[in-house]
Amino acid sequence: MDTLSMATIESHNPRTGLVAGYVAETPLADVDAAALRAAAAAPSVAEASPATRSSWLRAVADALEAHQEELVAVADAETALGASRLESEVARTAAQLRHYADVAAEGSWLGATVDRPSGADTPELRRLNVPVGPVAVLGSSNFPLAFGIVGNDTGSAIAAGCPVIAKAHPAHPQLDVLLTEIAIAALDEGGAPSGTFGVVHGFSAGQQLVMHPSTAAVAFTGSQAGGFALCRLAASRNAIIPVFAEMGSLNPLVVTPAAAAARTEEIARGFVDSLTLGMGQYCTKPGLLLVPSGHGLVAAVTSAFEAAAPAGWLLTQPIATSYAVGVGRLLEGGGRLLAAIPAVQGGWAASPTLVAATPDQIVYDVAFSEEYFGPVAVVCEYGSEQELEQVLAALPGSLVAAVHGELADDPLLAALTRRLAHLAGRVVVNGYPTGVVVGWAQQHGGPWPATTAPAATSVGAGALARFVRPVAYQNAPADVLPPPIRDDNPWRVPQRIDGKVRRTGTRTRSAQ
Repeated sequence: MDTLSMATIESHNPRTGLVAGYVAETPLADVDAAALRAAAAAPSVAEASPATRSSWLRAVADALEAHQEELVAVADAETALGASRLESEVARTAAQLRHYADVAAEGSWLGATVDRPSGADTPELRRLNVPVGPVAVLGSSNFPLAFGIVGNDTGSAIAAGCPVIAKAHPAHPQLDVLLTEIAIAALDEGGAPSGTFGVVHGFSAGQQLVMHPSTAAVAFTGSQAGGFALCRLAASRNAIIPVFAEMGSLNPLVVTPAAAAARTEEIARGFVDSLTLGMGQYCTKPGLLLVPSGHGLVAAVTSAFEAAAPAGWLLTQPIATSYAVGVGRLLEGGGRLLAAIPAVQGGWAASPTLVAATPDQIVYDVAFSEEYFGPVAVVCEYGSEQELEQVLAALPGSLVAAVHGELADDPLLAALTRRLAHLAGRVVVNGYPTGVVVGWAQQHGGPWPATTAPAATSVGAGALARFVRPVAYQNAPADVLPPPIRDDNPWRVPQRIDGKVRRTGTRTRSAQ
């Protein structure tokens, strides 16, 4: 059937706003078939050893790098992010997949634990984390690779032993077609079961995927409106499933008087660079700068912004429209315009904007404490520690918060570091919030409304925990136990036996 005779998704070029192509929406019957394939594959994916899953992820990483030139060309035509940024993102995505491959093989995420009987009336207990089943992944527009259909969510879900059905993003549908072909071919060549990974296109397809009885969890990166909608949808199912939504946030940056006095120009330049990176289309963009009054930081930030803020395009027409509305809310609400960079011509261009607000405006008007996706931020001067605390108390939860202080003789630095930990999932000291390292200790999550699950992370080794649940086996015979908690430990994963961690097989005996 000709693509244009079906329901289609338009691919656009953000630089011009013109249609660049069409991708067919997935018929609902095909969504059902994809979900059932994932369900059929789930036992085999779960039973594959961590080392085997690791090899699948490495195969996909290798394939992405092999197709870098093609991926960058298609992605740039749909995102206008530029070749340099997208080349880096291909490398980052491959590195992410290899990280999750390492995490899978290391095995501590399984939580394999054995409590041997301590007496005649005490049972033997063996506990481990088991995969929940097929995961629906809905990725982001701003990181089409790293947080897209083969990004952090997909990598961590497969590492944890769960098949993935991803819903392609309408902002880059042609890229997602290409990614699907590359990933499935790599998984097939690597020996992964058919159904380990699948992709559907279209809004209705995404809804059906979330509601499908085979879907066991949802991972989402995007707007608060999108995350809230998915939560409501998942809660309406007969069998409610968890939604792990990372929805962006305000990400405040606080400067102490000591730091303002010592590093005014440095902090101003760093803040502007962080704010405008990627045209402000980062979920970790610092949207609020809190500075002490009387130190000249507002003037320094304004000067740095006027000198260095780039002009460019936003990813989609809805994002560009929402950005313009958001800037209008700040100015109509009494915000003082500090600087505005003229927008480039054509497409979904945006004008980078800097607005000043008073502490009272932030405390009493939610317009000044909301996230606006794009290159806009609010700068606020506080007159005392008490005034600063009033502002912080009014802020919503964030993915990340930052504080700039002096390491010596700064009475506020330690207190603010502790205070910001109540606001955010990650606290940056003397740095800037943009940029999320993929590692063992990373936490990319935060209190509501930054995420729907503050205890979870969507980046790093801890991301696997979203897609497993603990099961304890009591007095189970050896031949029915899963490999991670058997005495011979064939997967050679860490086991905690009577409180002591071991990786090799043991001489402990299961109760019969």
